[in-house]
Amino acid sequence: MVRATLVATMAVFAIAAFLHLVRYGLLIINRGTLLNPWVAGGATWLGVCASVLAIFTVIASAVVLTNWLIGRRAAAYAYRGQPDPRPLWALRAGCLVPIANLAWAPVFVIELAGVEERFNWLRRPIVVWWLVWIASTVVSVFSIATSFATEAQAIADNTVVTTVAYLLSLAALLLVMKVFDGFERQPVEKPTKRWVIVPDAPVNAQTRPERELENAASVETEGRNPAA
Repeated sequence: MVRATLVATMAVFAIAAFLHLVRYGLLIINRGTLLNPWVAGGATWLGVCASVLAIFTVIASAVVLTNWLIGRRAAAYAYRGQPDPRPLWALRAGCLVPIANLAWAPVFVIELAGVEERFNWLRRPIVVWWLVWIASTVVSVFSIATSFATEAQAIADNTVVTTVAYLLSLAALLLVMKVFDGFERQPVEKPTKRWVIVPDAPVNAQTRPERELENAASVETEGRNPAA
């Protein structure tokens, strides 16, 4: 469900970015040529419909990701014989409340990575996702704040900002999918371990006599019955 929801959300964001890019191209054409009312209206309302659909899909993605995070944390802590130190309401509020989730949701993910002993491998994907998510949120807020413009140039500028916001949001979704796959690659019961090949220590003058004594002791006495 998480993967399907994220893929659907990414598809909607890609379509919305494409429609706003087409709208920007029509705005440029409209500076010198009068557009057909059906073309202008269709481009505008298709962009609006894509934006509304993007809102619903991103909410759905947030909900399923939150449910997965809560379940994964519960399983990880239960495997180690302890309850999740974060209460359920704090996890849901920290993941679903806008702006606050920018600070708390990645912290909850980092805690999960630490419990599962995967933080060394997931540190970079989590940090990159966190930074891109913050950038996409800032651009999205600026896009919403400037969406009430009435001048032609201001409308065109807002269309560009909105397109960039959708592309950054798409990148954030791709990165959170990478983080999700990093956890789901292995079950909770099999934490990540890195086996390192260590070369044998060189035999020096002090250890050689001890090894020779051990080898000599292990050799059976000549003429003695091995079964004795």
